[in-house]
Amino acid sequence: MPADQPTILATSGGYRPADRTAFEFNALVHHAVELSGATGRPRVTHLPTACGDQRSLAADMDDAARVAGFELTNLYLFPMPSLDDIEGHLLEQDVVWVNGGSVAGLLAMWDVHDLRGVFRRVWEAGVVLSGVSAGSICWYAGGTTDSFGPELRAVTNGLGLLPYGNGVHYDSEARRRPLVQRLVADGTLPTTHCTDDGVGLVYHGTELVEAVSERDGKGAFIVTRDGDRAVEERIEPRRLPNP
Repeated sequence: MPADQPTILATSGGYRPADRTAFEFNALVHHAVELSGATGRPRVTHLPTACGDQRSLAADMDDAARVAGFELTNLYLFPMPSLDDIEGHLLEQDVVWVNGGSVAGLLAMWDVHDLRGVFRRVWEAGVVLSGVSAGSICWYAGGTTDSFGPELRAVTNGLGLLPYGNGVHYDSEARRRPLVQRLVADGTLPTTHCTDDGVGLVYHGTELVEAVSERDGKGAFIVTRDGDRAVEERIEPRRLPNP
């Protein structure tokens, strides 16, 4: 059941500790499903591309989906695509969730398989696109990443469905905020939307409509260029109910 318009939920969260499994889906993942309008057993496809298609992570996602009552498919690209018709499969889903890891590696692998156009058509069809960290940055023009090493760098070849930069883990990794501000100030990144851990940004089309959070006291931020400096504006997120 597609959303009634192109929808993206870009996050720095989505998981919480669990007693019997490695983790459970937290409020942000559940909100992605809610945005889709899914009824019954939601269909979610998980892409672990950014972490090299780790089967152990996929197994943990399977456990979390079972607890949540989701029908989850793990879509692998290593060593070859696990589905013959990726686009056809994704068009039948309620939510696409992209996990974290190397956003540079993720984008390179997606380009190998010509997925840029696929994701645009899936987005335009109303399948909710979502994810965490690298799985957030990928939908934007670019952002900041440790894909190349411990020293954070800019990545500027995102899918560009959202014409902004993206800053993830804005409160928990000290080097993220100053680098975002420097990159916006010098024009490397356009206006950039940032999330503290546990926060997500909801877009209808390319319009930011809401910030939401699964943790108390967290924020979202818009960083814009003013001459040769960056200006940061805080957005207070709406607290999501605990699942």
